[in-house]
Amino acid sequence: MENPFVRKMERHVRLAPEDRAVLDGLGRLHVRHVAARQDIEGQQSDPYHTHLILDGWACRYKQFPDGRRAIVALLLPGDLCDPFVFRRARMDHAIGALTPVTVARIAPEQIGDAVRGRPAVEECLWRELLAATAIHREWIASVGRRSAIERLAHLFCELHLRLTRVGLADGTTLPMPVTQPDLADALGQTSVHINRTLKELRTGGLIALRSRRLTIRDLDGLRERGLFDPAYLQLS
Repeated sequence: MENPFVRKMERHVRLAPEDRAVLDGLGRLHVRHVAARQDIEGQQSDPYHTHLILDGWACRYKQFPDGRRAIVALLLPGDLCDPFVFRRARMDHAIGALTPVTVARIAPEQIGDAVRGRPAVEECLWRELLAATAIHREWIASVGRRSAIERLAHLFCELHLRLTRVGLADGTTLPMPVTQPDLADALGQTSVHINRTLKELRTGGLIALRSRRLTIRDLDGLRERGLFDPAYLQLS
């Protein structure tokens, strides 16, 4: 299986064959499978490793004492689950599998070995950090100021580009394995509200959603509806 992290990084970093081999090797260390709806790392755990998503969808989330959940990031193939984990004493959030996932567990010394004397590999990891923080800022802006339909349209545009750069979108059709409650927890809404917003996007001719596949029928229109500017995704 091709390492999706390598595929993502090759789009904007020139990698020598040995750099590519090093990054690919990170995705072959301590590979494990996690069932859907199971935690990769639990809230309040003391992690030593980070994880690289090789297949499937996961999320960062916070669980409240009354059972409510807030999804604060969606993690796709090629994403590091928590780029900052090596500097954290205890997890203030959990990382959970939304679908069955395959992950590679990476220790800090393995990251150190990978970047030593390899500026291109180091640049890849810095880009991952910058992209993760930029996405986080954009999500805060969505929950804070975008309307319900703008939030969902923006998220679909973001997922389309993120999946495209790892080869998992077929033109404007992409997998959408998450549930309406998942979308609600990611966008700070209720499932009922998500259902109404999806219907509005469908009837407006912007999307079609069927059999866990999302087709964007009018990409420019969806971007306009979501106030979407892709610059934050660090694509260039």
